[in-house]
Amino acid sequence: MVMSKTFPASLSRFGTWLIAIAALGLAGCASLPPGADFPKPASTAIADPGNTRLGRQFAAAIRSHPEQSGFRLLPVGLDSFLLRVQSADAAERTLDVQYFVIQNDDTGQLMQDAILRAADRGVRVRVLIDDFSQFGTNVPATALAAHPKIELRLFNPFAYRGTVRLIRDAEMIVDAGRLNYRMHNKVFIVDNAMAIVGGRNIGDEYFQAATAYEFGDFDVVAVGPAVQQVSASFDAFWNSPLSIPVQALEGGRARASDLEQLRATLAAHRETVASAPQVTKLALGEPFSSLLAGRTPFVWARGEVMYDSPEKAKTASGEQPGRLLHKQLRTVASDVRSELVVVSPYLVPGENGMRYFGKLREKDVKVRLLTNSLACTDMPIAHSGYRPYRIPMLEMGVELYEVKPQLGQPEVRGGSLKSPSSGQYALHAKVFVFDRRQVFIGSMNLDPRSLHLNTEIGVLIDSPELARQVIARFDDIAQPPNSYVMMLDKADPIRGPALVWRTEERGASIDYRDEPDTTFWLKTKVDMLSLLTLEDLL
Repeated sequence: MVMSKTFPASLSRFGTWLIAIAALGLAGCASLPPGADFPKPASTAIADPGNTRLGRQFAAAIRSHPEQSGFRLLPVGLDSFLLRVQSADAAERTLDVQYFVIQNDDTGQLMQDAILRAADRGVRVRVLIDDFSQFGTNVPATALAAHPKIELRLFNPFAYRGTVRLIRDAEMIVDAGRLNYRMHNKVFIVDNAMAIVGGRNIGDEYFQAATAYEFGDFDVVAVGPAVQQVSASFDAFWNSPLSIPVQALEGGRARASDLEQLRATLAAHRETVASAPQVTKLALGEPFSSLLAGRTPFVWARGEVMYDSPEKAKTASGEQPGRLLHKQLRTVASDVRSELVVVSPYLVPGENGMRYFGKLREKDVKVRLLTNSLACTDMPIAHSGYRPYRIPMLEMGVELYEVKPQLGQPEVRGGSLKSPSSGQYALHAKVFVFDRRQVFIGSMNLDPRSLHLNTEIGVLIDSPELARQVIARFDDIAQPPNSYVMMLDKADPIRGPALVWRTEERGASIDYRDEPDTTFWLKTKVDMLSLLTLEDLL
C-alpha cells in the first residue's frame, strides 16, 4: 500500500487519525529499513590519493612527518563553509559527503551547487544523509541523485515519505526501536586527500550565515593518514545495510527533469545571494589557497579517527564485532591526571558520568565543563535531563559554565565567536581536552543519545598546541560577559544549596538566582519535561 503525499484541505481530524493508525500498522511490520533489499553497488575510497592535485600538494609534508597527520582547527563558521566549497571545487576524482543534516537554505544550496559542479567535471560523488531530518525543508535528494555521477543514500529511512507530520510521528512511535537509531556523523572528504570532521552540519546557522540563530562550533581539517581513516569510516557506513539508495524509496526515482529544475533553482539562488559574504569571499580563495601554499601551516601530530560501527546496537549487544566510540574514548579519559575540559551543548552525564567526575575530583583533577544555558539551547528537552546534575557537579568541585544567548564580548582570539548580523547564540561544538595534551573533536555530545543511540565520529589528536588553541577558545567563551559562571549559595541550611548564575553585564558583576533570560513558559515546559523518564533518549 502506498500512501498519498498530499491530502485535501477538507480532510477531517478524524480522517487524519485513521491514516495515522494505518501508518502505525505499516510501521510496526518493519524490522529493516524500507528498500533494504534494493540492489546497490559497494564502493570504497580511491586507493591512490597521491595521484590527485591535493594528494601531490601535501605529499612532501606527509613524507617528512612519518606516522603523523596535518591538522588545522576551524573555529570560525564562515571559514569552515568556504573551505568545504573551495576544496570541493578542487576535487578531481572523488567527493564523499556524510551529514546528519543538509539544509536547503542559502549555504545548503551553495553546497548543492558545489556538489553538482564536481559531478559535472566527472568527479564521483557519494552523499549519505541521515533520514531523520529529511522531512520537510532539506536537500532535494531525488533531484541530486538524477546526476549520473552522484549517488545518494539515506541512513535508516522512514517508510512514510509524505508530508503529514502526524503520520511521520506515528511511525516514529511504533517503530521507535529502529527509528530512534540515527547517524549523527559529519564528514567531508575530497579525493581521499583532505577531510573535514567536527560538529557542524550543513546549514546557515552553522556557518555564520543565519540572522535569527547562530551555532558556535568546531571542525578540524586533516591531511595525511588520518584522512584514510575517515574514508574507512565513510565506506563502512556507505556499504552498510542501513544506508538505502534514495531511488529505492517511494517517490525517490530520479528524473532528468528534476535535475534540470534543481539547476535552474540553484542558478537563481546564486544571483540572489551574489553579494553575501559566503559568495564574495569564495572568489578570494581563502582559506583554501593559504593551506595549499603553506601560508597557513598545519599542526603535525599523531591522530586517531574514532567512530561507531554503522550497526552500533548490534556491536553493543555483542551480536556482531565492531567499534564503539565511547569505549575508545573512555580508555583515553581513564588516564587523565591533571585536567579534563569538555565542551558539549547537550550535557547529560548520567550516573556513569557522575561517577567518573567524582573519581577525577578525588584525585584532585580539575574538571571544566561548558554547555548551553536554558536561555540559548535549541533543545529544552535536553536541558531537562541536564538540570538535575548541576548542583551535584558543583558540590564535587566541577567548574560549570553556561553560554549566554547574547555574547557581551564576541570578538576573541582566533576569530569572532559570532557574526554581527546574527541573533541568538548557542553552543554546538563537541570537544574534549585531556591534560592539555590530547584533543578530541567530533560529533559526540556528552549525553546518553550520543553514547548509546546515535552513531558518532571524531578524531583524537595528540597535540599540546591544538589543546592550547581549544582551551583559549574555551576560556574566551567561558568568561563572564559571554557565559554564566555557575556557583552554589549554601546559606540556607534547611533548603540546601541553591544555584547562582554569575555573569557580567555592562561591566558590572551580576548574580541571578533563577534561570536568567528565559520566559515563564519555557521554564514551565522544562519542568514538565523533567517529569518524564526520558534520560536514556536525550
